Amino acid sequence: MRFPRSSGVLVHPTSFPSRYGMGDLGNEAKRFIDFLVETDMSIWQVLPLGPTGYGNSPYASYSAFAGNHYFISLDALVEKGLLEVSEVQKAVVPVTNRVNYESSYGNKNDLYRLASERFYKNISDEDAQKLEQFKESNKFWLDDYCLFIACSKLNERKPWNQWEPELAQRKKRAMSAFKKKNIDEIRYQTWLQFEFFNQWYSLKEYANEKGVRIIGDIPIFVDHNSADVWANPKYFEVDKQGNRKLVAGVPPDYFSATGQLWGNPLYKWKLLEKDQYSWWVERFRQMFELYDAIRVDHFRGFDAYWEVDAAETTAINGTWVDGPGKKLFNAIKKQLGELPIIAEDLGVMTPSVEKLRDTFQFPGMKILQFAFDSDSGNAFLPHNYSRNCVVYTGTHDNDTTIGWYNSAPDEEKHRAREYTRSDGSEIHWDLIRLGMLSVADQAIFPLQDIMDLDDKHRMNIPGTVVNNWIWRYKEDMLNSVDKERLRHLVYLSNRK
Repeated sequence: MRFPRSSGVLVHPTSFPSRYGMGDLGNEAKRFIDFLVETDMSIWQVLPLGPTGYGNSPYASYSAFAGNHYFISLDALVEKGLLEVSEVQKAVVPVTNRVNYESSYGNKNDLYRLASERFYKNISDEDAQKLEQFKESNKFWLDDYCLFIACSKLNERKPWNQWEPELAQRKKRAMSAFKKKNIDEIRYQTWLQFEFFNQWYSLKEYANEKGVRIIGDIPIFVDHNSADVWANPKYFEVDKQGNRKLVAGVPPDYFSATGQLWGNPLYKWKLLEKDQYSWWVERFRQMFELYDAIRVDHFRGFDAYWEVDAAETTAINGTWVDGPGKKLFNAIKKQLGELPIIAEDLGVMTPSVEKLRDTFQFPGMKILQFAFDSDSGNAFLPHNYSRNCVVYTGTHDNDTTIGWYNSAPDEEKHRAREYTRSDGSEIHWDLIRLGMLSVADQAIFPLQDIMDLDDKHRMNIPGTVVNNWIWRYKEDMLNSVDKERLRHLVYLSNRK
């Protein structure tokens, strides 16, 4: 579908300032939304909001449906009377430009449990009814997720295929006994999800009332060590013991000479088709409730995906296999109606991928940092855009624009200066201006570029597992952004 001509900012909630070690869904999130309003921008794009596992990657989650409970605002719990100011003061850590996951997790765990106990002990009839409504509307995934986390914690966070076989294979007697023995933990995990979604929907309402749309992100694949695979092994390429057989990745590309071996178990698309893609329908149903639009990561995988044997150590030795194509999106559209989807169509695209994207009028992505490594026919140069696309200076996988320019080959720098008619001293603003004035329906920029930041503030380096997802800003950094410059670009480009 087509989106209105508009502009916005890409930033993940972990990057918000906070007294508690990492960003959350509290007042600083609202302050960022206010910043968008002050600059006449109307889009906030986030990364996946699911509970993260090893490495804290938003793209490696314990669930495709659950929320990351560490985003629950402690200050909001104080406002609800579930925590005392003196109690949350103990969780305060120094504010830096790096997320302090270890301290944040450790400090919050005890406070969340205390808030949960008080919630259940003093639950009102109204809250009890809301909780039951939440459980009913999320029954497709909620019970399985809470049980999975309880099992995982008991098993020292080992992958589920390393649990005792009766639980790993979900034997009824073992499952029933575990539920009875761990009812308090399951109730606690249920409250965490209840509170996360309450806070998220409240924040989304705040944004929407101010004219800000939120774009979410849905990874095509799910993590092997997730409630999704554990609860639905028939849909994934795992054996009877839960071990992976075929996994996902991409062949060698711009980011990596050996490709990227993601390790996610591949789908059994034929079985999913027989079930009218019900698991995917429910996944998209929830995403459309959480967000106003969603970016579908690795869109190419729906047309054809890179299949690698689970025994391989790199993604070099793999093969392309046909995906579900338009059958999947037709099934979703039949159930859910219009699909507000952005297709992440980066990398080497084939005519069949482009046809799939265009059949449903999904806008693709244009990355300005990719525009200057070849001649004037480069598809990422603005004069080659169609209107139905989204232009970025870079994404979470790219360096900041200043960082990219500083490390680019001289010829690439020359092309960038020539195209922007500049000396390169403000290359990030030059590219923001290019994106704004382009015909692309939507123009979205990482907050780091708007803040004039270099490579020390990069969010992620694909193919690596350390020092990623840790960037965040301090309050004064947002206050010092040149808002008038942004407003003027919005006005010039008719994106208001």
